[in-house]
Amino acid sequence: MNVLLIGGGGREHALAWKIAQSSLLDELYVAPGNPGTVRHGRNADIDINNQKALRKFLLEKRIRIVVVGPEAPLVDGLHDRIVADPELNEVCVIGPKAEGARLEGSKDFAKEFMFRHNIPTAAHRTFVKGQLQEAIAHLDHMSAPYVVKADGLAAGKGVVITNDKKEAARTLRDMLQNDQFGVAGERVVLEQHLRGVELSAFLITDGTAFKMLPAAKDYKRIGAGDAGPNTGGMGAVSPVPFADKDFMQKVHDRIAAPTVRGLRKDGIAYSGFIFMGLMKVDGDPYVIEYNVRLGDPETQAILPRLRSDLLDLFEGIATGTLSERHVDVDDRTAVSIVLASEGYPGKYETGHEIGGLDLVRDAYVFQAGTTTKNGKLLTRGGRVLAVTGMGRTWRTPSPPPIGRPLSSTTKGSTCGPISATI
Repeated sequence: MNVLLIGGGGREHALAWKIAQSSLLDELYVAPGNPGTVRHGRNADIDINNQKALRKFLLEKRIRIVVVGPEAPLVDGLHDRIVADPELNEVCVIGPKAEGARLEGSKDFAKEFMFRHNIPTAAHRTFVKGQLQEAIAHLDHMSAPYVVKADGLAAGKGVVITNDKKEAARTLRDMLQNDQFGVAGERVVLEQHLRGVELSAFLITDGTAFKMLPAAKDYKRIGAGDAGPNTGGMGAVSPVPFADKDFMQKVHDRIAAPTVRGLRKDGIAYSGFIFMGLMKVDGDPYVIEYNVRLGDPETQAILPRLRSDLLDLFEGIATGTLSERHVDVDDRTAVSIVLASEGYPGKYETGHEIGGLDLVRDAYVFQAGTTTKNGKLLTRGGRVLAVTGMGRTWRTPSPPPIGRPLSSTTKGSTCGPISATI
């Protein structure tokens, strides 16, 4: 079958790498892709918001499955537009319609969904434009730390956690009065702070059956020792050392199963991934947030552990036979470390040459913020590469350095120093 994968980051490179291993695959196209995805398929310059151009591409390339990597196209209704086109009725989209994508696109919607279906999460109150004073007054009924969340998508910047009540009030004013996040901040969720340790759990569903995928923990702070400002993610490990079999059974029974049942009960057709951002509190799982796609960089850690044919799981969704498919997971540990441009998550330079990827052994290198020019591979973004290794445990002796150390334009993640020719 022919597949179109939408996206161009490290997550999509990992997805392309995994899909390309399938014996079911004929052709893989990635839109827009990156210099890494061309090793596994063909990059395609398609405007996915141009319905006429998208229809033409899907029909000409005889695309059977569309896999949507990032969340924004799903929230924007890409799935709805494809299935509404009678010429595309045989195309299966991996990713929910806009209604299901509200699990990520609206924090208030997600919280109400969880309360409606008895899925454990923190208590909350929602306030809209015109209710600024009520929202500020509600802080008096909360205890620090104060959790303030813009309701909509805000590029990962819409959550503020602070011990300072005045800062929480300023944040509310910025969102509800000063339009800091535009439409995304017109509705604000004030949430109880949960004390525990975070992890990410994943499932794939056809709307009726679901299969659990490997869990992971990502690390977002830029500095060694888990210090410094938050980023989009500097590394991930899978499996999660503190998420044992009993805990993951709780995740399955208390969160995953009720989530899929709840969607079906609410009449929301859902096909694709569900990312459950969890907090382990006194041994029990609570949902912090839902995402309607895989995470980045968690994908780069969980897919190398997935022994099953990912395209076979997608075919199970397309045919409504996911319950008959099998998920086989490597019991080894995967550790993924992100290499980022110096200065990230603040100001950073681009256009620095990357070399030596052909010297990497016993590891996977997934490209994210890269580009090519005059035959050279160059840095293009803040998070540039994700390097994933596998072993029996997540602590292994450090190997001797290979080549020269990383240049000052690129830094490793919080997971420790790296020496490589990159």
